[in-house]
Amino acid sequence: MSRPTAAWRRFNAATPPWLFAAPALVVYALVVLYPALSGVVYAFTDWSGIGKDMSFVGLANFGTLLGDEQAMGSIGNTLLLTVAIVAVQNGVGLLLALGVHAKLKSRALLRVIFFAPVVVSPVMVAFLWKYIYNPDPSAGLNGLLGLEVDWLGDPSVALWSIAGMVVWQYAGYSMVIFLAGLEGVPKELHEAAMIDGAGTWQRFRYVTWPLLAPAVTINLMLSTIGGLKLFDQVFAATNGGPGYATETLSTVLYKQAFVFGKFGYSTAIALVLALFVAAVSFVQVSYLRGREVTA
Repeated sequence: MSRPTAAWRRFNAATPPWLFAAPALVVYALVVLYPALSGVVYAFTDWSGIGKDMSFVGLANFGTLLGDEQAMGSIGNTLLLTVAIVAVQNGVGLLLALGVHAKLKSRALLRVIFFAPVVVSPVMVAFLWKYIYNPDPSAGLNGLLGLEVDWLGDPSVALWSIAGMVVWQYAGYSMVIFLAGLEGVPKELHEAAMIDGAGTWQRFRYVTWPLLAPAVTINLMLSTIGGLKLFDQVFAATNGGPGYATETLSTVLYKQAFVFGKFGYSTAIALVLALFVAAVSFVQVSYLRGREVTA
């Protein structure tokens, strides 16, 4: 292999590093940044999504949002779903991680089994769980448990049924992140704690849990963002029903844009959702990073 010429070495030395990333940055700007900034502009217009006819309406779309009972109800549903998903998904993921981290002969197989739902399309998961949630007393979950519950048709149950299918799909994802954190805990610390007479719970509380702080931060962040922007499972399983019982902000903005043709209003909802997710993420990061330092 021939050596680089002196001219080529001089060119590499004189070229700014960012220049090599310029092609990717241009593509990112065209595909991501430009549509996002355009959406911010459309949020202050009455654009219907067809043609170029639009008028500047100022904050009218945001005022409509505050007076929209369906949208306000979807905010409550979104928050409830997010809290349920974050709490249960991370709790189940931690338990699974602790289980497959143990010295079991089948732990490699169990890891694959628990992680498998993560790679399945959310829409496929929704259709699978629609069958499991069959209201027929002799079918699905009702037949297994001997119940007569309309899981997706009862307004008091449907929201939690959606949360259950999301947790089932993504608990394995949380498990993998917790498992990576568990693998990073030095065995010497556990051995020293055992010599000092610490039991299983004490070793977890005072040795394992503080060192899992980075994994906790990542899992809480990802599950919170996923819950706040949840769309696929809700749309495929219930389409926001029964009534508006499972409507989320994502499904509301979709319907306003593609069903009612109110792209300006829908982009206003999307902007509010984006700012809300950013604010929650910032608060979470600030708190959880501080916890990592003091853990």
